[in-house]
Amino acid sequence: MLNQSLSKLMLVAALGFTAQSALADGAALAEKGTCLMCHNVEKRNVGPAFKDIAAAYKGQDVEDKLINKIKKGGRGSWGILPMPPNEGKLTDDEFREVVRWIRAL
Repeated sequence: MLNQSLSKLMLVAALGFTAQSALADGAALAEKGTCLMCHNVEKRNVGPAFKDIAAAYKGQDVEDKLINKIKKGGRGSWGILPMPPNEGKLTDDEFREVVRWIRAL
């Protein structure tokens, strides 16, 4: 019984560390991709806050749409200022990780 409880506790801790690591990776990639030049986690800067983006798309299947928008740029979703294209700043997998990090906020 004690062994089983200890195993479960270790699994939960490992999953927590993995999730924290993924979130840290997303934040580091957002910095690497220069997302933080215009965006902030908590409040609007030049672009919308990442938490506002996460809230706006909560529960929707939009991962590919957001990756494409980041790569190609866009305008009109969050005001009049356009977001410039960011293709080439990160790999496709890195863009996916950034979007997953944003959506997890």
